[in-house]
Amino acid sequence: MNVNDALTPVGNREEVALAEHVDVVVALRVRVVQQLLPVRAPPRGELRTGQRGQPALRLKRGHEAARTHPWIFKGDVADVSDRVEPGGVVSVVDPGGRFVGRGLFNPRPGLCCRLLTWTDEAIDAGFWRRRLGAACAGRAARPGAARLVWSEADALAGLVVDRYGPVAVLQTVTLGMARRRAELAAALRETIGDIAVFCADDPTAATLEGFEPAAGWLDEPGPTSVIVEEGAARFLVRVGGGHKTGLYLDQADNRQRVATLAAGRAVLDVFAYTAGFACHALLAGATSAICVESSKDALAGAVDNLALNGVAARAEVRDTNAFDELRRLDRAGARFGLVVLDPPPFARGRGALEGALRGYKEINLRAIRLLEPGGALATFSCSHHVSDDAFEAMVRDAASDAGVRLRVLAPLTQSADHPVLLTVPETRYLKGLLLERM
Repeated sequence: MNVNDALTPVGNREEVALAEHVDVVVALRVRVVQQLLPVRAPPRGELRTGQRGQPALRLKRGHEAARTHPWIFKGDVADVSDRVEPGGVVSVVDPGGRFVGRGLFNPRPGLCCRLLTWTDEAIDAGFWRRRLGAACAGRAARPGAARLVWSEADALAGLVVDRYGPVAVLQTVTLGMARRRAELAAALRETIGDIAVFCADDPTAATLEGFEPAAGWLDEPGPTSVIVEEGAARFLVRVGGGHKTGLYLDQADNRQRVATLAAGRAVLDVFAYTAGFACHALLAGATSAICVESSKDALAGAVDNLALNGVAARAEVRDTNAFDELRRLDRAGARFGLVVLDPPPFARGRGALEGALRGYKEINLRAIRLLEPGGALATFSCSHHVSDDAFEAMVRDAASDAGVRLRVLAPLTQSADHPVLLTVPETRYLKGLLLERM
């Protein structure tokens, strides 16, 4: 998925999408709150939850978004009990002392508390079993490869769990969750059975939160590679290797949907990663596929997956910069019946938005020109800062500059195992359009 050094994202695309939003909000709030949080024990009777003696965090007046959103920033906090440890459980109360929720507290980052529950319940082994059980039950229809836990969207803020057959990849992005890795893994095994657990923490998040990122097997080692099925396709996943936790699971539904348009067409898969879109398209009857990628690990994975699916003879993998290759193909007058653009997050902060939109427009302009009449374009952005309206306007401008009329076949988003909460817009980061050249 690499474009060049200037546009290469750090960490997983979902965590980059969440982190890039946090970075901006934290920066704004930290300017206002430059001092340490005021610390004191709540007065007697202030915490009206039946949980007397438990550390408490009191919100400022007018800072009560935590009733529906799990993030609490330092600027939202009036005071916090001196009994709470970094990474420990804290009860959150409103200015009048009424219970709001309970979560994990860390005084180090600007985003100092993430709520796990709005019910007055203990956060213990039983809590983890209930939450993980509910999350896994919602993915029961995805037995091979699936995101079992998607952080805030599953009310488990700071935890991501992906399953690849006999392996679960566990990623913690907060100190509180990192301190509970073993407990979380135990609850997960009670939920889905004995499974090898690989830890793949994001180093950037670990630095921000102040913990040592784990990278390796939690206890008993499992297989270093796994073959998973996704509809008609099969993919080789190298546990702990490549981008993300091993595979872009957020595009699983889109890969299969886009493939329905591939029969009898030449396909161009740009930012191909391990050739997921190309494999599905070729299995669905595409005549040929060109995969454009610059990451060496991803290129090796693409070659493996094309061979694994028996479609390598109709595919070509090109080790090159995507921008350069799109320009070259445009100059050469190449035409394709299906083009896929799945770039990394160009905008990792609001300050980068203008430049990111220029980059997105450039690749979309070239891709639109490469479409044959009646051809289809599946184009995506996984940057939270690029809104749906901005993304659509950018593609519209690209089509106008190319002098091409496009019909919207469908809006596209992340797979169903990456659920979205309406009150937590940061849980939705992947947006796309499926378009047809008229």
